[in-house]
Amino acid sequence: MVAGLTGQQNEGQHGSTKKKLHFVIVGGSLGGLATGMALKALGHDTTILERNPKPLLQDQGAGIVAGGDTLDFFKRYNRCDRPLAVTSYARQYLDREGNIVHKEEMLQSMTSWDLTYYLMRANYDGVKSSYCEVPDPAPEHGKAVHIHDRNVTEIREEQSGGGGVRVFWESSQGEEGSILADIVVGADGPSSTIRKLVQPNVERKYAGYCALRGTLQEDEASEETKKTCCERFTFFHCPGVQILTYLIPGKDGTVEPGKRLLNFVYYTNFPEGSDELEEIMTDCNGRRRAITMPPGMTDMKAWEKQRKLARERLPPQFAEIVCGTNKPFVQAVTDVLSPEHEYWGGKVVLIGDALAGFRPHTVASTSQAAFDAMIFADYINGKVSREEWKRQTLGFARYIQKRGVDMGEHSQHMDLPLEDHIHDRNVASTSRQEEVYPDWATAF
Repeated sequence: MVAGLTGQQNEGQHGSTKKKLHFVIVGGSLGGLATGMALKALGHDTTILERNPKPLLQDQGAGIVAGGDTLDFFKRYNRCDRPLAVTSYARQYLDREGNIVHKEEMLQSMTSWDLTYYLMRANYDGVKSSYCEVPDPAPEHGKAVHIHDRNVTEIREEQSGGGGVRVFWESSQGEEGSILADIVVGADGPSSTIRKLVQPNVERKYAGYCALRGTLQEDEASEETKKTCCERFTFFHCPGVQILTYLIPGKDGTVEPGKRLLNFVYYTNFPEGSDELEEIMTDCNGRRRAITMPPGMTDMKAWEKQRKLARERLPPQFAEIVCGTNKPFVQAVTDVLSPEHEYWGGKVVLIGDALAGFRPHTVASTSQAAFDAMIFADYINGKVSREEWKRQTLGFARYIQKRGVDMGEHSQHMDLPLEDHIHDRNVASTSRQEEVYPDWATAF
């Protein structure tokens, strides 16, 4: 249930405040941690409520293209002294035989979900890990609390005692409780509970294809594959298929050559309702997964079919990487976009995937989370106006979400020449600062 303002949005109440606030951030993955780090650095108190029953999220096994906003975020807030990413020096495209048919020199930074997560946890709430040293506490920072096993069920606007928002939760053990916030931040991903509570008619919809994912340790690859793919962002397209690979940090975030990981993302069509979709999304225990098949849970009979298809239709370098991965995982590609990101007069805010779930072709989801966190903190700190905060946040969300849909349709459902896919990829590499948002993207 949700109780609060439902009519015309009021002017945000908290921009440029000097009062110390308490933010409850729903969602403890990268978007929630980024928001917590940014607000903590301003001296505000933050509490992250994470639904997962375990204190640490499991290694997602995923690579991340660290765009400009991600790098800017870590320059601003990261206090751990270690490398964040592996450098890719070129972007290139292969033909079916594995020959390079197009290449552009381009520097890009590639990291991993797990390294990013543990760096953020070290900075936010001092979690120790083999990935990095925990920085010393900063006396000017606000209090940072991370609580796992908290599934949010309701938010309710308080009418007395300062008029905050009470967040109600329950645990996997049946416990129930609540916590009072000045502002609630929904950073709980594309299937956001907070978005469902304030915007119940917005649905997350399957796009008709999946991303098959996994990694292969660099020193386990053949010399030919390493020669072609290492430190290069490499692509292949054919009708209904796109696959890409790039190097990311390895175990414990190492960037040592040979110990790094060749990460792949392999888009292939699985029509909704098809036997093929049911097979690839049913795990080794017979459970049908809705959106994500976690690493290590894939039914290996189903995966063996994908290995066979990979050998039949992919360049040999890509087929080797796909067939060599030990813990594949699957993500159904989906679309979701909230029409607004601010509710209850600014007391409830959506950021990152909770606001707009980008298709992964955009390689922008982590950058969106980082940017949303930074500009929200700047708004709270009075460095940007409410109008500019809304224009930039909504413009980025709406424009890049549409770009991802277009890229996916071109890749998976049209038979286009390679030049069109190269154009799409180059456009997607436009820095956010150089984007020109159309009026429809920034209207509010």
